[in-house]
Amino acid sequence: MNTFGQIFRLTTFGESHGEAIGGVVDGMPAGIEIDVDFIQQELARRRPGQSSITTSRKEADQVELLSGVFEGRSTGCPIGFIVRNQNQHSADYDNMRQLFRPSHADYTYYYKYGTRDHRGGGRSSARITISRCVAGALAKLALRQLGISIQAYTSQVGPIALEHDYRHYDLSLTETNAVRCPDGETAARMIELIEQVKADGDTIGGVITCVVKGCPPGLGAPEAHKLHADLGAAMLSINAVKGFEYGEGFAGVSQRGSEQNDRFVDSHTMAADGTSTDDSRLVLTTRTNHSGGIQGGISNGQDIYFRVAFKPVATLLQQQETVDINGHPTTLTARGRHDPCVLPRAVPIVESMTAMTIFDHYLLDKSSKY
Repeated sequence: MNTFGQIFRLTTFGESHGEAIGGVVDGMPAGIEIDVDFIQQELARRRPGQSSITTSRKEADQVELLSGVFEGRSTGCPIGFIVRNQNQHSADYDNMRQLFRPSHADYTYYYKYGTRDHRGGGRSSARITISRCVAGALAKLALRQLGISIQAYTSQVGPIALEHDYRHYDLSLTETNAVRCPDGETAARMIELIEQVKADGDTIGGVITCVVKGCPPGLGAPEAHKLHADLGAAMLSINAVKGFEYGEGFAGVSQRGSEQNDRFVDSHTMAADGTSTDDSRLVLTTRTNHSGGIQGGISNGQDIYFRVAFKPVATLLQQQETVDINGHPTTLTARGRHDPCVLPRAVPIVESMTAMTIFDHYLLDKSSKY
């Protein structure tokens, strides 16, 4: 239950307040240039303490690659890595040892296993997503050679939302503000709201939008492992995610089929891998992209875009009613360092899970051809 993927596989280990977070990536093809600075940059986008609207926990999140890389390239062998924890304040959680935090995994974990690590949630902590960002960075490096790019951004915080879809914004501006929203004016309003929520000792949720460009047609399957189903499963495995929709999603239900259908308008021939061979096949484009780049569970070559809903962080710096491990009513006031809004740090996590899913399906597609 700790492994993600079919060919490109990530197995993770570690706890929030343990010695280290780590993982093993298997299925990485040999010969991929491994840019350690890029991997570190991706971790820096996820790490705590990066702005006034994130947790103040200070961690360098320095990755150590242990295997599978030689002279700057992947060897085709498993890539082992660790990121050591260095700034745990475990004492902040002493008052939670005998209590179940509302809307956390405390009770369900305890009921299932009969034990739990109360220090920051242990294995259920969002700090475990460090491993996903490392593996996602490796997948991005491979996808980069295929001309496939992935960009996620914050599109909504509480009631404050971007008015238009991704085509109306310069997504290169996403990293220019703390909330990672490509529209500066909207970003300022989002940040103001998060700061107010933080001052109240409360939290707030929102939506992250992700766009995949350059994905070739043919990835995915018509039954099990539909591409959108695997993307949805990847997103819903991220801490605090409560919803996933791709293409027009729920907004499309108010339209008719004549408005939703993506009509074919252009075509050319090319080989499945982009080269000129006798096995060339027809490649089509569409006038619209209500389908979100996926039809029948298989990519159609258009932009893949989807939205991921995140709930408000469950840890509040306010008094809450709860019960102890014996079922007795009590109250809890959390201490420590926590995110008032998870979205800014979740953007690279969404990208990482997307990269792993797309690259895994690319390898699956190649393995099915002979």
